[in-house]
Amino acid sequence: MWADLARRTNRLVPDASVAAVADALDYLCLAQLYLRDNPLLARPLTPADVKTRPSGHWGVCPPVNRILAALGPLQAAVPDDYELHVLHGAGHAGPSALAHAYLTGQLGHAYPHLHQDAAGLRELVVGFPRADIGGEITPMIPGHPHTGGQLGPALAIGQGTVLDAPHRLSVVLIGDGECETGTTAASWIATRALHGTGDHGTVLPVVLLNGMRMGGPSVLSTLSRAELTAYFTGLGHRPVYSDGLDIHQLRQAVAEALCTAQPLGIPEPSSVLVLTLDKGHGTPAHLAGTPAVHKTPLRDPAAQPAEFDALSDWLASYQPTQLLTPSGRPRPHLLPALPLPRPEPDGLPAPRGCVAASTQVARYAAGRPFAQVVPEVLRARAEQGPFRVFSPDELASNRLDLTDEHGRPVPWAVEVLNEELCHAWAQGYTETGRHALVATYEAFAPITLSLIQQQLKHRSVRRHAGLAPLPSLVYLLTSLSWHNTITHQNPSLTSALLAGGDPTLHVLTPADPARTAAALTFALRKLDRCTIVVAGKHTTVHHPQETLDEELRHGIATWPHLTHPGPGEPDLILASAGDLPAEALTTLARRLRDERPGLRLRYVHVHDLTALAENGTRPLALGLDAFARHFGTQAPIVLATSGHPADIHALLGHRHPGPRLTVLGYRDPGRPVSQEHLRRLCGLDDAGLWQLATTLTDPPKELSA
Repeated sequence: MWADLARRTNRLVPDASVAAVADALDYLCLAQLYLRDNPLLARPLTPADVKTRPSGHWGVCPPVNRILAALGPLQAAVPDDYELHVLHGAGHAGPSALAHAYLTGQLGHAYPHLHQDAAGLRELVVGFPRADIGGEITPMIPGHPHTGGQLGPALAIGQGTVLDAPHRLSVVLIGDGECETGTTAASWIATRALHGTGDHGTVLPVVLLNGMRMGGPSVLSTLSRAELTAYFTGLGHRPVYSDGLDIHQLRQAVAEALCTAQPLGIPEPSSVLVLTLDKGHGTPAHLAGTPAVHKTPLRDPAAQPAEFDALSDWLASYQPTQLLTPSGRPRPHLLPALPLPRPEPDGLPAPRGCVAASTQVARYAAGRPFAQVVPEVLRARAEQGPFRVFSPDELASNRLDLTDEHGRPVPWAVEVLNEELCHAWAQGYTETGRHALVATYEAFAPITLSLIQQQLKHRSVRRHAGLAPLPSLVYLLTSLSWHNTITHQNPSLTSALLAGGDPTLHVLTPADPARTAAALTFALRKLDRCTIVVAGKHTTVHHPQETLDEELRHGIATWPHLTHPGPGEPDLILASAGDLPAEALTTLARRLRDERPGLRLRYVHVHDLTALAENGTRPLALGLDAFARHFGTQAPIVLATSGHPADIHALLGHRHPGPRLTVLGYRDPGRPVSQEHLRRLCGLDDAGLWQLATTLTDPPKELSA
């Protein structure tokens, strides 16, 4: 379909229209970087028209503009039941994205002060870099489902967008410097892991082989044409080349690439378009090919006469009045190559009955092991609509049996030994409105930290732009430190994410497998959250579920079966966050009740760590009265967590109870040790906990005179 559409639009839309759009994009990018007045050169340019401190990035714009112009007729002709997405790996092409959104009218639709008129054009040019929208590619610019600048995951994210979406084409623009990143390098061949996993859409990678990174030549640019062809062929791709100088040839190359592009998951070579237009094309000759083209090649044209003359000639070479009318609208000959604005997709319906559904799952899971109940939750979710599980070769190890009756993996569960790819595929999937889960070892999850943080930034910008909520980002971290060798012990992902302070983050620490099943059910129903579920695969201890509703709603609950009844301050408060901590502290609580029946005990389970945060800083942060109701005002507290104790201290912030709080959690042993030794080191062995509890609750001994 896509190849036929490209060939048809190549016949119907004149090359001159596409070339004019490319020139208009180049001009508007340059004007945004340099001009503070006279946006159409309606009068002779003067130094007063030029910004005194130009900022932004020119180098990536000309290659991006050629591709956007070539895709324009195709985008305009896409049938209503098909979608074409453009994802930018480089966030620096913000001027291109703004210029394109202005020419199509999308920018003015979202921001009336940037409407296609004289005032809107002046605001576009003079206001860059914009304080309201920014100067990089983000969802603040209409039509951009991906925030550029993450440097690496764009191709894999594009692959995620087309999974289970045969109607979708994602064109991914990748810088040649970005091709040096591990995530991009792995993305080419990793598509083999998607063979036989469903009916998918198509990805057309476009490598912007402009020859330079920010500071010098890219590695990819050192390959000869024969070596480059051999490289892509070996990765399962058929390269199609264009220098972008001849618009007709570029459009033919796009059509040729689409002709041989295969839907994702088809075990045949697919195409990659390689655009070799030089970085910063159009830059004054004395600066071409130098690192200066990366940002603003002319550093201070307002004050340097030679630079001013060069800028004046450069701007005039585009003949802007032949491209835009005095009222700031595209000239008629550009219109056939410009797509019309498309409305943002409808939002997902708000989830209802999350707590009820989750508690029902927990009741059915009661008393059964992780290996039974968690796969059941995932299978049930897959039956409800589009859903995928991504795991770095660890499903069987994590006791997640997602195979069919013949022992073959279910098509909606994909394994590839690359954490970044798992995240990026899940990101592309969720950013296009579908639900996904990443399941991995706790120790290896920190590899994806930067990608998670970038997606949280992206989601925050989406909310600021008023866009509809999307499915949550959900991770299941299992194979925890307590049962692993030293190389497989690292609970630091949650530490770093909590330190970031994102209000949508929830770190769930269920006490048993039934609560893990409930936590996953709950997390996969919610929208626009980032939920990390931390749950061991070995846990066999189960706890009463009478407080599960409260744990899901508020993230914390007092367990009455281990708590002394009645009001008043207890003698000791035990609080668990996680399954092994709950196993250890409930064992301690039962022994205290048996051997010290007069001790007034309160037992609290923290199901969501963010409930401990300072009042008002997170949605579930306990209010002052609720915090005192759980943690008292004078009693000693022993809180055990699956993660680092520092996480708890940091969350509590200014309302930290001080010396009456003892936090126990993972401590790096510094060398290989047994599981029993690790528990003793962390203070979570039975003997150590008993000694701590008795020390905290024994009355002080009087010294003899």
